[in-house]
Amino acid sequence: MSFADWLKKNVTEARDAMNTEITKFKSKDLLEAVVAGCALVAYADGKVSSEEKQKMMGFLQTSDQLKVFDSGDVIKIFQKYVEKFEFDNTIGVGEVMQAVGKFRGKPQAQLVVRVCCAIGAADGDFDEKEMAVVRRMCSELGLNPSDFNL
Repeated sequence: MSFADWLKKNVTEARDAMNTEITKFKSKDLLEAVVAGCALVAYADGKVSSEEKQKMMGFLQTSDQLKVFDSGDVIKIFQKYVEKFEFDNTIGVGEVMQAVGKFRGKPQAQLVVRVCCAIGAADGDFDEKEMAVVRRMCSELGLNPSDFNL
Protein backbone atom coordinates (compact mmCIF):
# COMPACT_ATOMS: atom_id res chain seq x y z
CA MET A 1 0.00 0.00 0.00
CA SER A 2 1.43 3.35 -0.99
CA PHE A 3 1.65 6.24 1.42
CA ALA A 4 -1.10 8.09 -0.49
CA ASP A 5 -3.43 5.09 -0.25
CA TRP A 6 -2.64 4.67 3.44
CA LEU A 7 -3.23 8.38 4.09
CA LYS A 8 -6.52 8.38 2.13
CA LYS A 9 -7.74 5.31 4.02
CA ASN A 10 -6.91 6.79 7.42
CA VAL A 11 -8.44 10.18 6.59
CA THR A 12 -11.63 8.44 5.41
CA GLU A 13 -11.79 6.33 8.59
CA ALA A 14 -11.20 9.40 10.76
CA ARG A 15 -13.93 11.35 8.91
CA ASP A 16 -16.40 8.47 9.30
CA ALA A 17 -15.60 8.17 13.02
CA MET A 18 -16.05 11.91 13.48
CA ASN A 19 -19.38 11.88 11.62
CA THR A 20 -20.59 9.03 13.83
CA GLU A 21 -19.62 10.96 16.97
CA ILE A 22 -21.33 14.13 15.70
CA THR A 23 -24.49 12.15 14.94
CA LYS A 24 -24.38 10.64 18.43
CA PHE A 25 -23.94 14.07 20.00
CA LYS A 26 -26.80 15.57 18.01
CA SER A 27 -29.11 12.60 18.55
CA LYS A 28 -28.47 11.80 22.22
CA ASP A 29 -31.59 13.64 23.43
CA LEU A 30 -33.70 11.99 20.73
CA LEU A 31 -32.42 8.57 21.74
CA GLU A 32 -33.25 9.33 25.37
CA ALA A 33 -36.77 10.54 24.47
CA VAL A 34 -37.56 7.57 22.22
CA VAL A 35 -36.26 4.98 24.69
CA ALA A 36 -37.94 6.71 27.66
CA GLY A 37 -41.24 6.86 25.79
CA CYS A 38 -40.94 3.22 24.79
CA ALA A 39 -40.28 2.26 28.41
CA LEU A 40 -43.35 4.21 29.52
CA VAL A 41 -45.58 2.49 26.97
CA ALA A 42 -44.09 -0.94 27.59
CA TYR A 43 -44.52 -0.57 31.35
CA ALA A 44 -48.04 0.92 31.14
CA ASP A 45 -49.65 -2.46 31.71
CA GLY A 46 -47.17 -3.39 34.44
CA LYS A 47 -45.13 -5.81 32.35
CA VAL A 48 -42.58 -5.30 29.62
CA SER A 49 -42.91 -7.86 26.83
CA SER A 50 -40.08 -9.15 24.70
CA GLU A 51 -42.05 -8.08 21.61
CA GLU A 52 -42.04 -4.48 22.84
CA LYS A 53 -38.29 -4.55 23.47
CA GLN A 54 -37.62 -6.17 20.09
CA LYS A 55 -39.77 -3.62 18.27
CA MET A 56 -37.89 -0.77 19.94
CA MET A 57 -34.48 -2.26 19.11
CA GLY A 58 -35.59 -2.90 15.53
CA PHE A 59 -36.59 0.72 15.08
CA LEU A 60 -33.37 2.02 16.61
CA GLN A 61 -31.26 -0.19 14.35
CA THR A 62 -32.95 1.18 11.23
CA SER A 63 -33.16 4.85 12.19
CA ASP A 64 -30.50 6.92 10.43
CA GLN A 65 -30.13 9.17 13.46
CA LEU A 66 -30.17 6.47 16.12
CA LYS A 67 -28.47 3.42 14.60
CA VAL A 68 -25.07 4.86 15.59
CA PHE A 69 -25.73 3.99 19.21
CA ASP A 70 -24.53 0.75 20.74
CA SER A 71 -27.37 -1.62 21.64
CA GLY A 72 -25.83 -2.11 25.09
CA ASP A 73 -26.21 1.61 25.77
CA VAL A 74 -29.82 1.52 24.58
CA ILE A 75 -30.58 -1.38 26.92
CA LYS A 76 -29.01 0.51 29.85
CA ILE A 77 -31.17 3.57 29.14
CA PHE A 78 -34.30 1.43 28.82
CA GLN A 79 -33.52 -0.39 32.05
CA LYS A 80 -32.87 2.93 33.82
CA TYR A 81 -36.41 4.06 33.04
CA VAL A 82 -38.00 0.72 33.90
CA GLU A 83 -36.24 0.84 37.28
CA LYS A 84 -37.68 4.30 37.90
CA PHE A 85 -41.20 2.91 37.30
CA GLU A 86 -40.49 -0.01 39.60
CA PHE A 87 -39.32 2.37 42.33
CA ASP A 88 -42.20 4.83 41.94
CA ASN A 89 -44.55 5.15 38.97
CA THR A 90 -45.04 8.90 39.43
CA ILE A 91 -41.29 9.53 39.42
CA GLY A 92 -40.91 7.30 36.36
CA VAL A 93 -43.59 9.18 34.44
CA GLY A 94 -42.07 12.51 35.44
CA GLU A 95 -38.63 11.45 34.22
CA VAL A 96 -40.06 10.26 30.90
CA MET A 97 -42.00 13.48 30.38
CA GLN A 98 -38.86 15.48 31.06
CA ALA A 99 -36.96 13.55 28.36
CA VAL A 100 -39.85 13.65 25.89
CA GLY A 101 -40.71 17.29 26.60
CA LYS A 102 -37.43 18.47 25.09
CA PHE A 103 -39.04 17.91 21.69
CA ARG A 104 -42.14 20.06 22.23
CA GLY A 105 -42.66 22.07 19.06
CA LYS A 106 -39.97 20.16 17.17
CA PRO A 107 -40.53 17.86 14.20
CA GLN A 108 -39.03 14.90 16.09
CA ALA A 109 -41.99 15.02 18.50
CA GLN A 110 -44.18 13.19 16.00
CA LEU A 111 -41.50 10.54 15.54
CA VAL A 112 -41.36 9.91 19.30
CA VAL A 113 -45.14 9.45 19.43
CA ARG A 114 -45.27 7.22 16.35
CA VAL A 115 -42.54 4.95 17.70
CA CYS A 116 -44.38 4.74 21.03
CA CYS A 117 -47.60 3.80 19.21
CA ALA A 118 -45.72 1.04 17.39
CA ILE A 119 -44.34 -0.22 20.70
CA GLY A 120 -47.82 -0.25 22.18
CA ALA A 121 -49.05 -2.40 19.31
CA ALA A 122 -45.97 -4.66 19.24
CA ASP A 123 -47.50 -7.35 21.42
CA GLY A 124 -50.68 -7.38 19.36
CA ASP A 125 -52.74 -5.39 21.87
CA PHE A 126 -52.44 -1.58 22.01
CA ASP A 127 -54.58 -1.42 25.11
CA GLU A 128 -56.24 1.55 26.82
CA LYS A 129 -53.47 1.95 29.44
CA GLU A 130 -50.84 2.17 26.71
CA MET A 131 -52.95 4.58 24.67
CA ALA A 132 -53.48 6.74 27.76
CA VAL A 133 -49.76 7.20 28.35
CA VAL A 134 -49.19 8.03 24.68
CA ARG A 135 -52.02 10.60 24.88
CA ARG A 136 -50.24 12.08 27.89
CA MET A 137 -47.03 12.28 25.84
CA CYS A 138 -48.99 14.05 23.11
CA SER A 139 -50.17 16.58 25.66
CA GLU A 140 -46.59 17.10 26.86
CA LEU A 141 -45.48 17.61 23.27
CA GLY A 142 -48.36 19.88 22.25
CA LEU A 143 -49.65 17.34 19.72
CA ASN A 144 -53.23 16.30 19.05
CA PRO A 145 -53.78 12.65 20.05
CA SER A 146 -56.40 12.23 17.31
CA ASP A 147 -53.63 12.74 14.71
CA PHE A 148 -52.32 9.38 15.93
CA ASN A 149 -55.73 7.66 16.22
CA LEU A 150 -55.60 7.80 20.00
